[in-house]
Amino acid sequence: MTIRDGMLMVFRSPAVARPRTRIWNMIGAMPDNEGTRDNSDLAAAAIPIVLFASLMIAILDKTIWQFRAEKEESPMTTDISTGVYLTHLLRTYDVDTVFGIPGVHTIELYRGLSGSGIRHVTPRHEQGAGFMADGYARASGKPGVCFIISGPGMTNILTAMGQAYGDSVPMLVISTVNAHGRMGSGEGWLHELPNQQATVAGVSAFSRTVHRPEELAPALAQAFAVFDSARPRPVHLELPIDVMLAPAGHLAVPQTVARLARPRPDPGQIIEAAALLSAAKTPVILTGGGAVRARALPALAEVLDAPVVMTTNARGILPPGHPLAVTLSASMPKTRELIAAADVLLAIGTEMGPTDYDMYENGGFGVTGTFIRLDIDPAQAMRGPSPALGIIGDAAAGAEALLAAVTPRPAGEGAARAATAQAGLSDLPGMMPNDLVLLGLLRDTLPDTLIVGDSTQITYAGNLGFAARRPGGYFNSSTGFGTLGYGLPAAIGAALAEGRPVMALSGDGGLQFTLGELSSAVEARAPVIRLVYDNKGYGEIKSAMVAQNLPPLGVDILTPDLGAIARACGWTVTEVTTADAMRASLTAAAGRGDCTMILYDDRLRRSLIA
Repeated sequence: MTIRDGMLMVFRSPAVARPRTRIWNMIGAMPDNEGTRDNSDLAAAAIPIVLFASLMIAILDKTIWQFRAEKEESPMTTDISTGVYLTHLLRTYDVDTVFGIPGVHTIELYRGLSGSGIRHVTPRHEQGAGFMADGYARASGKPGVCFIISGPGMTNILTAMGQAYGDSVPMLVISTVNAHGRMGSGEGWLHELPNQQATVAGVSAFSRTVHRPEELAPALAQAFAVFDSARPRPVHLELPIDVMLAPAGHLAVPQTVARLARPRPDPGQIIEAAALLSAAKTPVILTGGGAVRARALPALAEVLDAPVVMTTNARGILPPGHPLAVTLSASMPKTRELIAAADVLLAIGTEMGPTDYDMYENGGFGVTGTFIRLDIDPAQAMRGPSPALGIIGDAAAGAEALLAAVTPRPAGEGAARAATAQAGLSDLPGMMPNDLVLLGLLRDTLPDTLIVGDSTQITYAGNLGFAARRPGGYFNSSTGFGTLGYGLPAAIGAALAEGRPVMALSGDGGLQFTLGELSSAVEARAPVIRLVYDNKGYGEIKSAMVAQNLPPLGVDILTPDLGAIARACGWTVTEVTTADAMRASLTAAAGRGDCTMILYDDRLRRSLIA
């Protein structure tokens, strides 16, 4: 082989193909002395020059790409965008899961997710993303995080944000928005809203536009300050597209971040409250969702001999069978009689909302004794019944401080007073007692399994009286904002947080709101046991229409073959009509750890005698 042959072999190799083409085109574009395009002689003579230049460019290209790859592995690089920088910041806040649907405006947010250790879950609708984040947050105690596209993605997630806002659930919604110069211009840019931030304001603790890369870390710090030390609610951060794409490698990624503690109650007020409670003859404690992590509450109730009334989101603070537990809703007469007879009433972590205290809107709830209220939200502490003593602070810290400050008393009439209130469960109308039996069957068959509910008849009954086994072990969307379609996606988020099966309750009508999330559950490998009450329509609304002498309209909807749809999405499907069959199906589903749908109807409900 001659030197010339060797040069030609290297010249034709793929390694120098791209730089060779670039230089060859440059030479081919050079005019000769006569201004013609025929440069064949010049090109032939230039082969050695082209070969040398091509090799140099190939080596330089390789060096540049290796440098870029090495730099992208480090959080400190001028090459990373603000979208990638966001991922690094989220990791410092211990974020491990993000729910979202990638879109053309959010692609850059996804660049940093791969290899970050953050799991991404893709719902089939942004409302599903929000509900998943809600369920994840309630089960884990950490904020649920969503990546949402600008415009329609944000309007889609508003319902889920509204539910989380009403139930004080921490949720971080990170979205894009049109670039500066385009956002709110009215020129019709893709996904443009007149004012996206204003659209979100009513369902968030705050909504903030990040105008520069330097503003991102402070904005996240403010969001987590709300989650950590205030009444937790959704926070919305929006990144204009030009900011998302802007370089952020000059910004440091902290190894740790400062996290705020929840405020502790004023010691003087705790002493004052303890004196009132210690002197009380018939004290009662009201608990809400803000108290589910107040581990000292059972002991506090016992040393005060005080019955504990638990709202829907507080169920499980006292376990089933505890002598001081009152699960019958404060909307019911017997529980209202207990509360009215209290000489001192202590409310902890409850907003005193009508869906828990006056569900039938008859105005029958009232406070007559000395009212002490402990809440983390100063504004909420002054809503509803006016307290004689309002204490601002964390429910867990407050319960611990009160336990240390009160004077214990021997057991007296507390258990009897609680039992009298609980006896009101027998007054529940219609099939509600049967539904409570079914809920008890679910709880006792799978004792450690979280139960997540949609707005459906079994949860309406449960909210009036079900006893959950553990704090936070039962929650649903039929209080507060009261949306439909919540059960399935919220159970997916909860199952991913728990790492074990979760039960989801819904009717056939509610399921159809988020039917597409059947695929999401299988794809995410979320072990959801889906119990569907199939009454071929919106049965609760139909009953309400009939009760008000209205002809049922719009409630007898077409219900598709839900079992066939679930099977097509990879679910195991069973249908049960007896209690024994339900127990067997639940046990088998938990053992498999897959996605299982259990269908039932009024045959099962009628077979369960309270």
